[in-house]
Amino acid sequence: MRLVIATCSVDYSGRLNAHLPLATRVLMLKQDGSLLVHSDGGSYKPLNWMSPPCFLTVHEPDDDLVAQGVSQVWQVTQAKTSDMLVVAIHEIHGELEHELGEDPGLIKEGVEAHLQRLLADNIEELGDGFTLVRREFMTAVGPVDVLARDADGNTVAVEIKRRGDIDGVEQLTRYLELLNRDPHFAPVTGVFAAQEIKPQARKLAEDRGIRCLVLDYERLTGIDDSQGRLF
Repeated sequence: MRLVIATCSVDYSGRLNAHLPLATRVLMLKQDGSLLVHSDGGSYKPLNWMSPPCFLTVHEPDDDLVAQGVSQVWQVTQAKTSDMLVVAIHEIHGELEHELGEDPGLIKEGVEAHLQRLLADNIEELGDGFTLVRREFMTAVGPVDVLARDADGNTVAVEIKRRGDIDGVEQLTRYLELLNRDPHFAPVTGVFAAQEIKPQARKLAEDRGIRCLVLDYERLTGIDDSQGRLF
């Protein structure tokens, strides 16, 4: 990663043309060859950029550009489209280059696997007397997120999503159809659990006899302590 703070102008040419007039900006050169041009504002979004695959070449300015105060020219060319980003640098105020190494990627709290563990550890969220059979119960059409038994000993299959949509209801329906053919599990009912369930998904689930459960992530993780608050 190379960060350069420079007074520069930027011109993009190709499928569209765009111009950034002379100003002080941050130029971010990444290991994958991409270049991002940032200002001191606009949150995370760059003013302009070139995505990989692309390559950078640095040129000496011609006499006309030198007369305008340009000290060097960066030309970033998109390998597939030949789009071009040209940065005319007048002055470099600071520069930092550092090897970041391999990034493990973003780990999101509240993803389905985490919600699955939380619900399995707090199986009573499904109702009084519920017990856990197992997580990731494998079937011929895929794994059921949580398999449980209710207070009467009946099997309950739970499908867990961050955002419950119609596709999730269809997925749970396939599991229920398969499990109900097995006398060791039948009769099997379903619970569609998510942090947010869309109205169309709720309607479809209820029409198929599937119970919907909205998961309170903060309460499950113990962040929301109802005993320790006034209201």
